[in-house]
Amino acid sequence: MFTIYKPGQGKYVRTCTFVGGAMATVCGAYVLSKKLYALGAYLRYGIPALMTVVLCALVFWLVNRAKNADFLIATEGEMKKVSWSNRKEVVGSTKVVIVTTLIVAMILYGVDIMFRMFFIRLGVLG
Repeated sequence: MFTIYKPGQGKYVRTCTFVGGAMATVCGAYVLSKKLYALGAYLRYGIPALMTVVLCALVFWLVNRAKNADFLIATEGEMKKVSWSNRKEVVGSTKVVIVTTLIVAMILYGVDIMFRMFFIRLGVLG
């Protein structure tokens, strides 16, 4: 049940998927332990600990099921084919987005002021 399907393939994406699932499980266990405040210490911490162990085992099993593992292996293979932008391109694109956003915000502000003045003259706004 807990064997690793195709252990040499998709190592990074499967590891990251498991870690993400485990982190979500631990966060859920923390919230649950806060909700179980009225119970004794054994139940307050025992139930979330048991839940964490069971859910982490479930995540490990799901990540290593043949169908899911094949999908994650294919995903990692496709990610290796992507041509990622370099730092200069990312910084340039970010500047363009920020400047464009500011220009659009200023235009919308001007249109808003014009509508406000128009509705004040009509007597709709006071």
